[in-house]
Order: sequence, then C-alpha cells, then structure tokens
Amino acid sequence: MARIDFHSNVNDKLSYACRLARKIWSTVISGDPVQHIVMVGERPDLNKLNELLWSFNKTDFLPHCFIDDELAAETPIVLSENFSFDAIPHANVLIHLGKRFPEDIPVLVARFPRIIELVSTNEEERLAGRERYKLYRELGHELHNFDQSKS
Repeated sequence: MARIDFHSNVNDKLSYACRLARKIWSTVISGDPVQHIVMVGERPDLNKLNELLWSFNKTDFLPHCFIDDELAAETPIVLSENFSFDAIPHANVLIHLGKRFPEDIPVLVARFPRIIELVSTNEEERLAGRERYKLYRELGHELHNFDQSKS
C-alpha cells in the first residue's frame, strides 16, 4: 500500500515543492536508490516550477523536464499536467500540486509507493485537498498530515 502524505497549509507551494524535491533527490547522494519524482499540476504552476527548479538554489541542481520531453524517461524529475499513467516513465514518488484528482485512484496507489499531496492556504485548494483526503481515507489508506501553518 502506498504511503500518502499531505503537506497542508503550505504558503508557497512551488518553493516548497522545490525544497521537497531537493530533499527526496538528496537521498540519492547519501547512497539510497535513485528516487524518480513525478510532479503533477496545472500548466501555469508547472511553468513557474520549471523556472524555480533551475534557479531556486545556486549550489543544487535538480535534473528535470516536462513529460513530453524526449529525455523524460532518463530524467529523475518529470513535470506533468495529467495522470496519464502510460506516458509517465517513473513510479517512485508522485508529488501532486494541483486541484484535480485522478480518475483511477487504485491504479495511482498501485503505481506509486509514495504520494505527496501539497495543499496551499488558498481556500479553493484547501477544499479540494480535503476532498482528496476523504477519498483516500474512504478507500482505506493510511494518511499522514504535516501541517505547515507554523513554518
């Protein structure tokens, strides 16, 4: 069963996503197996995230590309607008930045052993996040919440 973490009340979800990806990616440096990350969200957010991943830290490089890039299968961090499982080459960690939810949750949790839901302080996103939380819980998944309101 997948580990599902909710990071709620995130003030700046794109910067937070960069830090989270860096933390996950840093496990590779410490000797853990390669962690491939798929980040799913709305296109405007992904475009901003793409820029941030190139520039958020002068000393860290987080190799990434969009799902339709010819190097997506070889790139550790892939950005995608949808949950088209056939098009996503990786299956380690999914970071969900958007409000939409995949149609086939059983396929999602079978494919990714770790799912991270980022929920900002925006009211519309909070409500969508609550709905996703309820749905995962109704399906019997163990959920972990990390409230970032004091961060």
